[in-house]
Amino acid sequence: MDNLPLLTIGVTLLAGLFAVLGVHTYSSGKAQRQILFDRMSQTGQITIGGRNRRFRGIDRRLRRTGLGKKIERKISATGLDLTPGEYAVYVVAALLGLYFVVGSIFAPFFGLLAALIGLWGGNAFLNYQRAKRTEAFINQLPELTRVLANATQAGLALRTAIAMAVEELDDPAKEELRRVADRLSVGHSLDDALNELVERLPSRELTVLVSTLILSNRAGGTIVSSLRNLTGTLEERKETRREVTTLLSQVKVTAVAVPVLGMGFLLIINGMRAGALDDMTTATPGRIAVLIAAGLYGLGFFLINRLTRVRI
Repeated sequence: MDNLPLLTIGVTLLAGLFAVLGVHTYSSGKAQRQILFDRMSQTGQITIGGRNRRFRGIDRRLRRTGLGKKIERKISATGLDLTPGEYAVYVVAALLGLYFVVGSIFAPFFGLLAALIGLWGGNAFLNYQRAKRTEAFINQLPELTRVLANATQAGLALRTAIAMAVEELDDPAKEELRRVADRLSVGHSLDDALNELVERLPSRELTVLVSTLILSNRAGGTIVSSLRNLTGTLEERKETRREVTTLLSQVKVTAVAVPVLGMGFLLIINGMRAGALDDMTTATPGRIAVLIAAGLYGLGFFLINRLTRVRI
């Protein structure tokens, strides 16, 4: 006990030494982690500024399946900040919500129909987001070809011109071209990187541009004049697509309004006599009539969208 002050000083110094070693180890590990993070972000393996992912266990299991891989490819083409696991959980939650909400308002049988329609709607949502992103990318193609033409005219290689376009353009072209540049930086050929872009965002305009770039890269030639001619053509197609979309907007609204009116009629019927929809869906003929009516509404929606799909 006489050496208690000396022992206390010794323990304090030892604790301080361990604290210094711990801080040094932590700082060096953090620096190594940052170096690894920067290296992986440059090759496109991770995304800077990403958020914490939810449902990681479900996501890992889903990615091992064919369905999960298909969902992952679709999500990558939409530009949404979602994982396959998050998408699957959100879709299931939406289906359950549709079943209970629609079933409580109309009848349990209508809740089941709404869940089935919602299952189709989950896939339709991804297709819509993909088409929306593709349309936005097509609108940026004239500017993209102009940037590539100016860069190649200045004597830059096509790979360098693509990297320059990443800095000049906004999303979604910026993000998509960054993926192409990342593929090129890790050793992928120009043909493979550009063909992957066409697979993600299929369109006639992008196919023509990619074919022009690939042929010019293989055989050489006047790529600058080809890109400048393509720029003018894309500008004209952009204006034509805009006019066609404006002309067909009313018809597309009609395709959505007709099923909504049908649901409104069901609410009127149920309001005139409480429980009318329950009585109708408990009988087999009533269920058959509901299925036939739903099929006809779906067929009308499909036909209207099909007739208004104009390929330019």
